[in-house]
Amino acid sequence: MNDTVLSAAEVLGTHGPLSQHLAGFRVRAAQQAMADAIAAALTDKQDLLVEAGTGTGKTLAYLVPAMLSGMKIIISTGTKNLQDQLINRDVPLLRQALKIPVSVSVLKGRSNYLCLHRYDQAQQEPTLDKIQVKSLRTIKNWSDGTRHGDIAECSDLSESDPFWIKVTSTVDNCLGQDCEVYDKCYLVKARRDAQAADVVIVNHHLLLSDMALQQSGFGELLPGADAYIIDEAHQLPEIASQYFGLGFSTAQAADLATDCAQAYHQDINETAEFAAQTDLLSRRSAQLRDVFGSQQRRAPWVTLAQDANVQERLTQFYEALYALRTQLQPLAERSKDLATCLERCEILLERYTQMTQPAASGFVHWFEVHRRSVSLHMTPLDIAATFHEHRAHKPGVWIFTSATLTVAGKFEHFTSRLGLHDARCMHWDSPFDYQHNTLMYLPPDMPEPNSPNYIEKVVWVTRQVLSFSRGRAFVLFTSHRAMQDAWQRLRGSLPYPLFVQGDMSRDVLLEKFRATPNAVLLGTSSFWEGVDVRGEALSCVIIDKLPFATPDDPVLQARIDALRARGANPFMDYQLPSAVIALKQGAGRLIRDYDDRGVLVLCDPRLRSKPYGKIFLNSLPPMPVTRDEQDVLHFFMNQSREMVN
Repeated sequence: MNDTVLSAAEVLGTHGPLSQHLAGFRVRAAQQAMADAIAAALTDKQDLLVEAGTGTGKTLAYLVPAMLSGMKIIISTGTKNLQDQLINRDVPLLRQALKIPVSVSVLKGRSNYLCLHRYDQAQQEPTLDKIQVKSLRTIKNWSDGTRHGDIAECSDLSESDPFWIKVTSTVDNCLGQDCEVYDKCYLVKARRDAQAADVVIVNHHLLLSDMALQQSGFGELLPGADAYIIDEAHQLPEIASQYFGLGFSTAQAADLATDCAQAYHQDINETAEFAAQTDLLSRRSAQLRDVFGSQQRRAPWVTLAQDANVQERLTQFYEALYALRTQLQPLAERSKDLATCLERCEILLERYTQMTQPAASGFVHWFEVHRRSVSLHMTPLDIAATFHEHRAHKPGVWIFTSATLTVAGKFEHFTSRLGLHDARCMHWDSPFDYQHNTLMYLPPDMPEPNSPNYIEKVVWVTRQVLSFSRGRAFVLFTSHRAMQDAWQRLRGSLPYPLFVQGDMSRDVLLEKFRATPNAVLLGTSSFWEGVDVRGEALSCVIIDKLPFATPDDPVLQARIDALRARGANPFMDYQLPSAVIALKQGAGRLIRDYDDRGVLVLCDPRLRSKPYGKIFLNSLPPMPVTRDEQDVLHFFMNQSREMVN
């Protein structure tokens, strides 16, 4: 670069370096304004909240001032995929364009890195089946050439492959500095790189895990920083609730039993008594899960806390866990792995005691039944004070940004949940031309959502609209049950390729959807946000209901009770704002680029019949609204003519 120091807005301007290095670069006034606002916040050390509509280009709007600032900055994203996008695409682009010596590193949770110790154990394991041997061979071919040990680099084996569990570590089974290959550890190297880097890219789970670990007095995962930029910030309150609470799962106990058995076999292997004890803990974990029934669900712990069968299984589980600790104690001096297992066992015993006692004030005590395990939780009802306390231990500027922070233009719902009352708030609308490129269709004569024939009517509307759009649609549902019902009604009868969530991983489904002409995809929460399909492949988004949280969710019900006890209005103060933000995310899947065109179909009649419907509509982009299906037909007919021309 020349000696002239450019502002963040100038870098993103017509004559800036990005216009010369990025093909198809488009100057966006909102992006420039957002970049300057973030630069000012960093300089003034002023916390900032930014809502920037889809298409603003918020990634470059925060990366440019961050890389120009000369400050140590941690950037936290919503997902590992966004981390990879930043480090593999956006950061190299800016490095080339700005020509400044800014070092950037990415840091993920430990389960994202190959563990050399557990990898060595897996290679010695005699009981691997043919599929596992094939997975191990794939990992070996990749590991011979990897520099970072990030499992996302291993393109020949899906990150969801169950074999990764055997060759990656968790906070429970990591040996730390006692590991014989500690100096070669990929996670340790990644953390050292993060300590030295100017900009560190993490995700929300790692950021909040670091905060929770710091609270417990066990040090920290992340380096100190001058500033924290939180992208996809709307996700933060719910994730924080998970990390600032307590949890215990039978899956943790089952994993402990497996690791104990493997470590004993490899390091000691003297008698069969120890194996019998680990087998017993595995059985007791499964039996405890089974006593909760076959249905996957969430419910308050009080509903089963006095159940005799549950209490019997809990006692048997505790006795097996306690007996395993007794056997581990004399063995821990003879095996580093068994010493770690002993620590895990003692932590599980402590958590068991906490989880089977009444919850402390301000916490909700609940359980969740999974397919193969059951977990007990204590979740804080209000995290604002806790989050504020954690931020005090991480002094610096905090900047929060997302496309969905406001409800009807106001930030209060988000700021109150995290206690951000002193932050400056700014908003920029999307630069996309919603008036000419979109249409919102509110189907007439829809029954109430609790009506028994509601999904039948949603499917009827879906068939009509898909005949106009020629497929090319997401159909988004607020529950798996509704999605499965619709799928049963649509499968085999649509003239378009039909995909449904659950058939394969989300990334594979998206890839197939993009590559298949006129495809239709049915999805639930996984597809409401973080999904980007540009162009005509996605020209219609159909949403079955307003996304209010399930009323029988134990955490939600406890929050409602607490708000009501304080004299607040739970619906207006919590349930409605949360649903508005979720709807904004779902609707945001439709238009992802300047030339995109499409129809948003909102089937829920409450948008018109209830006074709060206006709050939802006023929070969405300014789309023309119709209740006439012929307008939908004409929209797509005009789109077809434009595509031909």
